[in-house]
Amino acid sequence: MTAVVAEPGAGGGVADRAAGRGSGAASRPASGRLAWLRERGMGATVLVAAISAAFGVALLTATGYLAAVLRSDPYFGDSETLAIVIGILSVLLVAVAVYVGAMVTANTFATIVAGRTRTIALMRLIGASARAQRAEVAGQGLVVGALGAFLGLALGTGACIAAVPVLDRLVGIDSGYVVAQPVLLLPTLAVALTTWAAAWAGSRRVLAVTPLQALGGSVEATREQVARRRGRTAVALALLGLGMALLALGVAAGFITPLGVVIAFFGGLLSFTGLTLAAPVVMPPLLRLTARAFGRSVPARLAAENALRYPERSSRMAIGVVMGVALVTMFAVAAESVKVLVAASAGGEVDPMFAGMMDSFAGVMMALVGVSAVIAAVGLVNLLTIGVVQRRRELGLLRALGLSAAQVRRMVLLEAAHVTVTALAFGLVLGIAYGWVGAQSLLGSVRIPPDWSAPTFIAPAVPLLPVLVVVAATAVLTLVAAVVPTRLATRVAPVAALAE
Repeated sequence: MTAVVAEPGAGGGVADRAAGRGSGAASRPASGRLAWLRERGMGATVLVAAISAAFGVALLTATGYLAAVLRSDPYFGDSETLAIVIGILSVLLVAVAVYVGAMVTANTFATIVAGRTRTIALMRLIGASARAQRAEVAGQGLVVGALGAFLGLALGTGACIAAVPVLDRLVGIDSGYVVAQPVLLLPTLAVALTTWAAAWAGSRRVLAVTPLQALGGSVEATREQVARRRGRTAVALALLGLGMALLALGVAAGFITPLGVVIAFFGGLLSFTGLTLAAPVVMPPLLRLTARAFGRSVPARLAAENALRYPERSSRMAIGVVMGVALVTMFAVAAESVKVLVAASAGGEVDPMFAGMMDSFAGVMMALVGVSAVIAAVGLVNLLTIGVVQRRRELGLLRALGLSAAQVRRMVLLEAAHVTVTALAFGLVLGIAYGWVGAQSLLGSVRIPPDWSAPTFIAPAVPLLPVLVVVAATAVLTLVAAVVPTRLATRVAPVAALAE
C-alpha cells in the first residue's frame, strides 16, 4: 500500500478517502499528488530554501568577482593567501546559512507532523506503515527544497549578472567576470539535500504515532514526555561537551596559530547543535524566569503556561531567534574586541583610518550574517502561524469559557513576546561568548607591546549600538510575527472551532 499523508485538520472522512486512494495513488492527477504544497508552512519553507540558495550564489559570485579584481591589481594579484582567506570566509558563511536553513526546516516539518498526528494515526489504522509515511514526508522536503533552491539559483544568478557591470563601473575596471558558472550549483544542491535531510529529521515523530491517537488532534510532547527522552538528552550533552572541548582547544591553539579559529568554528557548530537538541530541556527554566516580567493577568498567565506546557513547540520557535541573535552579536563582539586589542597596542588610541576600515568590515559581515537572521525570522513567523492554526480547538474553547477576542489576541501576542524575549537574552549571551572565542582563537598568537613574547589575551568587548539594533529588530520581529497569528486566533467562531 502506498502511504498518503493528507492535509491536517481533516475529520473522520480522511480514513475513507485514504482507503479509497490506497494502491491507486499512482493514478492520481498531479494536482492531487502535490496538494500538500498548499499546506500552511510549505510556502515559507520554499522561501527559506530560496533565500539560502540565493545567498550562497551571491557569496560565491562576490568571491569570484573579488578574486578577478585582485588579479588585475599589480600589488595584490599574486597574493594567494588573500584569495584563500576570502574563499574560506565565503565557504564558512554559506555553511552557516545552510545550517540555519536546515534547522528552521527541521523545526517546521516537526511542527507540521505534530499537526498531522490524527491523519497519520488514521493511516496507521488502515494498515500504512510509519516508515513509509516518514519517507513520504522526507520526499516532500526534497521537493520543497529543490523548488526553493532552484528558485534561489535563478534569482541570485539574475541579480548577480545585473550587479557585475555596476560594480565594474564603480571600481573603474573591466573585470570580464562571468557569473553563470557550474560552481553556483554547489549551494543549490547543498540547500536541496539539507532540506530533504531536515525534513527526515523533523518527521521522526511519525514513528511514534499510534492508531489510538486518531481520536485526538495535534499532539505535542509534554514536559513529562520530554523529560523521559534520556537518549536524546545524552546525545545532546555529548555534542555539547565535544563542542565546548573544541572551543577550548581552538582558544588554546589560537595562542600558537590563527588556524585555531577553524577548530573553534567546528566547536561552535557542535555545541550549538547540542544546545538545539537540548532546547526542550534548556528553554523551560529560561521561559519560567521570563514569565515573571509579563504580569499576572489572565492572558499573560495563559501565554506563559502555553510556552511551558509544550516545551518542544516553544523551543522550536525560540531556537531560530537564538541563532540569528547569536550570529549577529558574535561578529559584532569579535570586531569590537579586535578594535580594543589594537587600541591597547597603540597606547589607547586607534588610527581613525583603521577604525573606519574595521567598522566597515564589521558592517558588511553583520549584513551578510543578517541573511541567516532573516531565515530564522521567517521560521519564527511560520511556526507561530502553524501553531495557532493547529490550536484552533483550544482557542475556541477559551472563547467559549469567556475570554474575549481581544484577550485571545493578547495571549497570542504575549506568547510570541515571551518566546522572543527569552531567545533574545539567550542569544546575546551565546553571541558574546562565541564572539570572544572567535577573536581569541584568531588573534591569540599576535604579539603586542609592551610584552612582545607573551601570548595575547583578548578581553571581550560588547559594542552598544549593534546590541541595541538587535534588541530593536527583535521587538519589531515579535510584532510582525504575531500579526497573522493574532488575526487567525479569532477569525473562527468558538462553536465552529470546537466542532472541528
